[in-house]
Amino acid sequence: MIDLKTEEEIELLRENNQLVSKTLAEVGKHIRPGVSTAYLDKIAEDYIRANGAIPAFLGYGGFPATLCVSVNDEVVHGIPSEKRIIREGDIVSIDCGTFMKGFYGDSAYTFAVGEVAPEVLNLLKVTEEALRKGAEQAVAGRRIGDISYAVQEHAESHGYSVVRELIGHGLGKQLHMKPDVPNYGVRGRGPLLKKGMVICIEPMINMGKKNVVFESDGWTVRTADRKPSAHFEFAVAVGEKTPDILTTFEFIEN
Repeated sequence: MIDLKTEEEIELLRENNQLVSKTLAEVGKHIRPGVSTAYLDKIAEDYIRANGAIPAFLGYGGFPATLCVSVNDEVVHGIPSEKRIIREGDIVSIDCGTFMKGFYGDSAYTFAVGEVAPEVLNLLKVTEEALRKGAEQAVAGRRIGDISYAVQEHAESHGYSVVRELIGHGLGKQLHMKPDVPNYGVRGRGPLLKKGMVICIEPMINMGKKNVVFESDGWTVRTADRKPSAHFEFAVAVGEKTPDILTTFEFIEN
């Protein structure tokens, strides 16, 4: 069963995802060469708690931190550490979640640190574009496959590859719910989109091949060929005629 949310519940999800958006922007202010990923994690936890929420990832399935911080060839689920220091030219994916008033928020953004190679900046640009193109399909009457195809087509048309092992998901009173939202697929296939569905669309796009490896820490996923990977994520409520994007990158990008 796919859970349909009321207008009131969607507003609570919006509140959470706006807080995640602001947390990402707050963390982004501190991403610079020489800082540890653990330092960024502490900023996020303090900010989330100061705003009346709980870090959703901390303790989730045993995850030991507030943020997933994934650098360069790490795709997702990187564990913050005092030893992991941000360097000039890195790209840093920050995935963040909140829990407040019985509902969750979940979004991600990949930051460029200082002077980043143009081809890597293009990977970030195309991945964010793919996210927005996927989100445009979140309209009642369409299908999950329409979202999946839009993401895949945009990424692959620019010569990049789409990770298969990790996908988007439903969002609500649980952090991960049905339906699954792959970043690859066929138009017109998959679950029917209905008004009131809330999903997380999160392209994970590799500069090289799509293959990934799972590290021995039980969490970190990196590209098998060690080429860079980018990750952006929106929470979106399916609308009658247009998508209702609950996340915003405006706090970061303005």
